[in-house]
Amino acid sequence: PDPVGPAGRVDIMNTRSLYYTAPLKCAVRDEALPAIGPEQLLVAARCSAISAGTEMLVFTGRIPVGLPVDATLPSYAGQRFAYPLAYGYSSVGKVVAAGAQVHPGWIGQRVFAFRPHQSHYLALADELIRLPPDLPDEDAVFLASMETAVNLVMDGRPLLGEQVMLLGQGVIGLLTTALLAHYPLGALVALERWPARRQAARDLGAGAVWSGAEPDFDRKAAAAFERSDADGRADLVFELSGRPSMLDTAIAWAGFGARIVVGSWYGTKAATIDLGGRFHRQRIRLVASQVSTIDPIHSARWTARRRLDTALAMLARVQPSRLITHRFAIDDAQWALEQIADRPQETLQVLLTYGAAPD
Repeated sequence: PDPVGPAGRVDIMNTRSLYYTAPLKCAVRDEALPAIGPEQLLVAARCSAISAGTEMLVFTGRIPVGLPVDATLPSYAGQRFAYPLAYGYSSVGKVVAAGAQVHPGWIGQRVFAFRPHQSHYLALADELIRLPPDLPDEDAVFLASMETAVNLVMDGRPLLGEQVMLLGQGVIGLLTTALLAHYPLGALVALERWPARRQAARDLGAGAVWSGAEPDFDRKAAAAFERSDADGRADLVFELSGRPSMLDTAIAWAGFGARIVVGSWYGTKAATIDLGGRFHRQRIRLVASQVSTIDPIHSARWTARRRLDTALAMLARVQPSRLITHRFAIDDAQWALEQIADRPQETLQVLLTYGAAPD
């Protein structure tokens, strides 16, 4: 039912919320929302994006129990990873009602929020990001992922003519590829095991993409980097596969003094990494990249808002809605999560949908 009556009056204050209840299990619950506070807005969600990285760690039970969820997001203040957990951070919706102390101009605005998967929610104005009128919902829902990609590029600090390799071409990897394709690099190549993702990487500007299993892979990859140095390796490597074992691959393809930017969060996944050979002798640098903070080297000029505005601008340029492969209604969230977990070869971005907010 429509929660908004004439003149923006709220007749119903219910929401449908997705909860992770145990490894490989979720539930969609009907919940009553409290009355709108004087400084709050009521948002009706239109779509939300499921993260195939962190969110899949929650779904598959690979979260470090007790770790704070994200201290930088108000919706998770004080929360720690534990079941049951309402989790998610990429929601696009429309403001349908406003508290008495909020400017009524908010009503009707399309907004992005770092919120769990919910059909309706209450938020303060400064927790919402107004969306440009010409940015479609299905591009805007990638804002969190695009901000991560922007942060990865900032942390990598690519230089003119550098040879760059990306490991993993899921959504984050593909968006990072799309951003790097605008740089005047010497080479931009990627490793990805699934054919559909390799094709998407080429479409977004990668010069060459391999699975790593090709008989002539080593020769072709070395040839791609022959201009950087006699060692035939990369200047900059991004590890975005979500697989800690790929750190050895990153080390193998990083040249002398090269940087490896680790954007994956592995949760409780672990692997034995060889740091006793090339890594040590070749003075390779490992850099952790995490979007909740800004590297101190940039913070004198960059704020979180500036980085977010840059990501918004990049959404219009990249148009990432082309990466959506599946859409599920919120009630079918279990199927949506199983699609990501069980069929990665055919899956990129999966959305949950809620029906259109009233116009």
